[in-house]
Amino acid sequence: MSTFGSKRLVVGAHYGLRDWLAQRVTAVLMAVFTIVLLVQVLMPGALGYDRWAAIFSQQWMKLLTFVTILSLAYHAWVGMRDIWMDYIKPVGVRLALQVFTIVWLLGCAGWAIQVLWRL
Repeated sequence: MSTFGSKRLVVGAHYGLRDWLAQRVTAVLMAVFTIVLLVQVLMPGALGYDRWAAIFSQQWMKLLTFVTILSLAYHAWVGMRDIWMDYIKPVGVRLALQVFTIVWLLGCAGWAIQVLWRL
């Protein structure tokens, strides 16, 4: 049976589209957060603890930061998962690296959320 030409069976079409789109959407969210944060920081005045506390005391900024933390974790997961799938061939090693990556990203996101909400 030929695997090329007009008789080729294409399975799993659009498989990578969801991940590609997720990478772009999360990147846009992180860019918006960066711009908002830069605007806040570049406002006139001394940049000290009180200013940082004031920036992140507003509820909308906490929400934007929370969404950005989740976006960063998902963005990193998609990228690392693709790297592990493309370059690590032994299935056991790949699975171990993927589990380690998930645990690490959840730990980092959880810690960042604790810092943000002062839990």
